[in-house]
Amino acid sequence: MNILLALIPVTLLIVVVAIGIFFWAVNHRQFDDLDSPGVLPLMEEEPVKPAQDDATATTPADAGDDGQPGPSR
Repeated sequence: MNILLALIPVTLLIVVVAIGIFFWAVNHRQFDDLDSPGVLPLMEEEPVKPAQDDATATTPADAGDDGQPGPSR
């Protein structure tokens, strides 16, 4: 019977923490869009290629004989 004196406060603490986590998630918009994440893996889209900076862009002068970028000979 003494175990109830320990289990009831522990259970109430767990419930309060769970409610706090739920309200934190609602305030941080975790439940706004529930449908899209489940469909995203099924969509077939071309991957977006990252844009190159002007400093790192290759020019035809940087290309080797085969047209691939590389060190000049």
